[in-house]
Amino acid sequence: MRLHRNLCFAVIDGLIQIFNEGAYADKVVQQLLKRDKRWGSRDRGFVAETTYEIVRWKRLYAEIADVKEPFSRDDAWRLFAVWATLKGIKLPDWKYFENTPTRKIKGRFDELSKIRKFRESVPDWMDELGLKELGKEKWTKELAAQNQQAEVILRVNTLKTNKKDLQLKLQSEDIETEFLPNHPSALKLVERANVFKTEAFKNGWFEVQDASSQLVADFLDVKPGMKVVDTCAGAGGKTLHLASLMENKGQIIAMDIYESKLKKLKIRARRNGVHNVDMRVIDSTKPIKKLYNKADRILIDAPCSGLGVLRRNPDAKWKLEPEFIDNIKQTQQQVLQQYSRMLKPGGKMVYATCSVLPSENQNQVDDFLASESGKEFTFVKDNKVLAHESGYDGFYMALLEKKK
Repeated sequence: MRLHRNLCFAVIDGLIQIFNEGAYADKVVQQLLKRDKRWGSRDRGFVAETTYEIVRWKRLYAEIADVKEPFSRDDAWRLFAVWATLKGIKLPDWKYFENTPTRKIKGRFDELSKIRKFRESVPDWMDELGLKELGKEKWTKELAAQNQQAEVILRVNTLKTNKKDLQLKLQSEDIETEFLPNHPSALKLVERANVFKTEAFKNGWFEVQDASSQLVADFLDVKPGMKVVDTCAGAGGKTLHLASLMENKGQIIAMDIYESKLKKLKIRARRNGVHNVDMRVIDSTKPIKKLYNKADRILIDAPCSGLGVLRRNPDAKWKLEPEFIDNIKQTQQQVLQQYSRMLKPGGKMVYATCSVLPSENQNQVDDFLASESGKEFTFVKDNKVLAHESGYDGFYMALLEKKK
């Protein structure tokens, strides 16, 4: 592979923004890809994948390059040189790569690869937390899986088409997909491609949604005609899935504390042909109190650490703080206590997170069931999805039923 100066500059600019300015990697990469209209798909792929790779392995590469944050531009070039050397890419004769100790880089890599926190490139506190909660064997495997590039998974919108027709439509646009066992609405891309430019996407035939995330709406056991509340709807990936499972019949109330996210859901719902969703901003306790004992089903896709989705958000490893995890656990319990009151007797509720930590998952459910308001509920079943076992994102979901 030959390195091109303008592409490498883009990567360096992106790294400085992500590491020094705290910008989100996905937003930075989106901006970088708009930099030069002449770039082809291979160029864009290089910029996106290289940026993400260096972000993913920041701790390991910084240790090898012997640089510390905040990174200067020279430091960023050193990180780049480590990445290129370990990939077996010949470094061009540019001033940024002068005196790059290629053999020393490989030696340091072999040495550090024996220590998990360097090999998998995570902060000390995160490694200790995972070890404590999952045990050595599971945590070691899970971390390795979370450092693999996530595959692109689509969820067919059954309000507009079916899996077979979507597969044929994408095939006509040169995108090959395959079915996934045990995921009734999922198609997996054989090779990465920009699916958002396809006719099928513009027509609302699918959404991009990881296979594990697709299990959540199914777990809630919705039926057409029900009143369903999605309490932390965000931009609405699971809301739209619920709408298709309900065949657009009944009512889904999508709630969130951020109005901006619900606006995105509105646009997506229009494209998906979904018209049974009402959106409500949680700006006080009023919208929740109005729904006490009214819902047949409730989805609580709770805010969490996101430790199950590091594959697609590698910069979260460097942005998360131990205090955030302590605080989010309190929020999770508050959300369970408050939102569960909207459920009718005989109704069902799913508590879900994209975390792999038991303290955010089954422990929260146990604490809720042991509390005063939890006494009205019975535990039905749960599903603990780990990336190293499933091949997809780490997720947790528990189904609870309110006693009649």
